[in-house]
Amino acid sequence: MKKIIQLFTAILLLITTANATWFNNDDKPKTATQDNKTYTLRLAETWPSNFPIFGDTTKKFKQLAETMSNGRLKIRIDSKNKHKSALGIFDFVKSGQYDLGHSGSYYWKGKDINTLFFTSMPFGMTANEQHAWFEYGGGQELMDKVYAKHGIKSIIGGNTSNQMGGWFKKEINSIEDLKGLKMRIPGFAGEIMAEVGAKPTNIPAGELYTALDRGTIDALEWVGPSLDLRMGFHKVAPYYYTGWHEPGSELQFLINLKKYNALPKDLQAILITAMKLSAYDMYAHSNDASAKNWATMKKDYPNIKVKTFPKAVFAKLRAANDKLLGELAAKNPLSKEIIESRHNYLQKIRAWTNISDKAYLNSFD
Repeated sequence: MKKIIQLFTAILLLITTANATWFNNDDKPKTATQDNKTYTLRLAETWPSNFPIFGDTTKKFKQLAETMSNGRLKIRIDSKNKHKSALGIFDFVKSGQYDLGHSGSYYWKGKDINTLFFTSMPFGMTANEQHAWFEYGGGQELMDKVYAKHGIKSIIGGNTSNQMGGWFKKEINSIEDLKGLKMRIPGFAGEIMAEVGAKPTNIPAGELYTALDRGTIDALEWVGPSLDLRMGFHKVAPYYYTGWHEPGSELQFLINLKKYNALPKDLQAILITAMKLSAYDMYAHSNDASAKNWATMKKDYPNIKVKTFPKAVFAKLRAANDKLLGELAAKNPLSKEIIESRHNYLQKIRAWTNISDKAYLNSFD
């Protein structure tokens, strides 16, 4: 397996160096010369120290960047415990306080509404579909367009795959059960929940269990078995709902463009290759951990009740989703461009998903 990863790394590095589409014209440095200098880059992450999977991704990135650059790149990682601002990563990188960041794009919707489209969207693309959109459907170019005006470049940072819909203290039987419900749910899904009468909020990972246990919130979504088991949510909220809001949640690496443009071109390529390969590793890691942890949850916690929202509830959520997207597209031209790009690509690729993956899985029913 180690030899396969090494071979894959070498191939990705060659592709990165050759593929000009990974660097749009605005991002290209004016001069690019190879040197033997050592460049130390500081990375701030949203996650606490040694946070599993997400934190493993930044460690993998550090290892890859330093190894592939033969030590010319040095990465210093500061977790939330050090910088004390889990949701301050965007500002850190924009200001140059940190050179790099690792977080989730939808956390920045209050700073720029168009950032929220690059994590995951309710009723949208799966991880595989969204990766294809990023790489070949114009997604990366649109992400460059959004972040460039902030002096930042954003690169995929690891996908959790389809996330579970969350832990609830009570069963949801109708849309009325969501009204007044206090729920931790970020991104556009939070807007949808508010539209149907819930009270969404965003709380950092380290505070979630306490908020649920003390009744500050009535429900929450986090990720899935890969990370939920260790959080202990099942001890407080026994209803575990299947997903709809984040079918392919992609984290992000952020790069300060001024710092990026100052790097030699070969180190730029190594930096992005290390990010993309560590993102791939996180996708595999997350799926493996979910499979293992779900087996443990079924065995050790049989009282967990896996539920899916009733069709009538989904109908209301979809209607709210369509309404809010339409309003956003009407008042923001760039939002309209991104919404249409995602919609059109989903229509095209879902037709293939339906006769490939979906048909295969349905054959076991």
